[in-house]
Amino acid sequence: MKIKERLRELRIERHETQVQVAAAIGIADRNYQRFEAGANLPSLENAWKLADHFNVTVDYLIGRTDER
Repeated sequence: MKIKERLRELRIERHETQVQVAAAIGIADRNYQRFEAGANLPSLENAWKLADHFNVTVDYLIGRTDER
């Protein structure tokens, strides 16, 4: 599973919008939309913020493991 799919899955599980996730990690909503679209990859710093926000590991987020 690709990072874009994991991000979308996690966001929907939490009943959040893309705008809410972007605001929670301190980035522009368009940047987050690009992550979910697969147009851009998050920086390491943003990957950490996203993992913390969704309460998962970075390895889970990037698809290295299925263990959250």
